[in-house]
Amino acid sequence: MKHFEDFGDLSAWPVVGLHDEYSAGFRDEPHSHSRAQLLYASSGVMSVTVENASFVVPPQRAVWIPSCHMHSVSCRGPVSLRTLYFDEEATGMAGRDCHVVEVSDFLRALIVELARLETQRAFTEREHSIIKLMVGELKETPDAPYAVPMPSDFRLMRVCQAIMERPEETHSLDELARKAGMGRRTFTRLFKQQTGIGVAAWRHQVRLMEAISLLSTGRPITSIAFDVGYESASAFTAMFNRSFGVPPSQYLSSRVSD
Repeated sequence: MKHFEDFGDLSAWPVVGLHDEYSAGFRDEPHSHSRAQLLYASSGVMSVTVENASFVVPPQRAVWIPSCHMHSVSCRGPVSLRTLYFDEEATGMAGRDCHVVEVSDFLRALIVELARLETQRAFTEREHSIIKLMVGELKETPDAPYAVPMPSDFRLMRVCQAIMERPEETHSLDELARKAGMGRRTFTRLFKQQTGIGVAAWRHQVRLMEAISLLSTGRPITSIAFDVGYESASAFTAMFNRSFGVPPSQYLSSRVSD
C-alpha cells in the first residue's frame, strides 16, 4: 500500500491525495502516519483496525484516522482505494477521533479529484479552493455506524479476532473464556470493562458489520443470514430491521438517500 511518507517532502500541501488498486486478501500490516488519513474505497470493502476499535468500510464510506495512530487495513475483495492525508493543524481538523463517515456524491467527487492531482509543485488557486471545499464538507459529514470497540488485553484481542474472522460461529461464553485462558466470570467482567459492552452485544455488533459489508458486495440476503450466524433469513431480517429501522434489502439505498 502506498503511504504519504513514500513521496518525499509534500509539506507545502495541506491535503495530499493518492490512489491505488488492491487485490482480494491484501493486508497492510500495523503502521502509522505523520498526517491524519482519510481512507476511501470507491469500490470494494475494507476492514480497518486501530488501537481501540475495528471498522468495516463498504463502498461510499470512508474512515478518518488521526496522525500517529497505529492501524492495519485488509481487503475482502478487490479494492479501488483513494487516500487523502491531512495536515491537521493547517486544515483545522486536529482533535478528531477515528470514525467512519458517509460519503456524499459531492464529497466523493472532491476525494477523487484531490487523489489524482500532481503534487510535485506548488498548488494553484483552484486546488486551494478544492481543498477548502473538502475540509468544509468533511466537517459537516455525518458519522456512520460501522465500528466495534476493541480491547487492549491480548487474550481478549485473540478472542475478538477469532469472532471477527468467523462471525457465524456460536461459541458459548465458557468456550470463549477458555480460548482467552480465563475463568468465565473474569472473562466477562474484563471484556465489559475494556469494551464497554457485554460479549453478546459485541458479537451482535460484529455480525451487523459483517452483514453490511456483505450487503455492499451484492450477496443474497439468505446467504448473508447464514454467513453471519442466523438460522433463517427471516430471523436475520427481523434483527437487522430492529437495529437500523429498515430491512437489509433497503439499507444501502436508504443510506445513500439520507
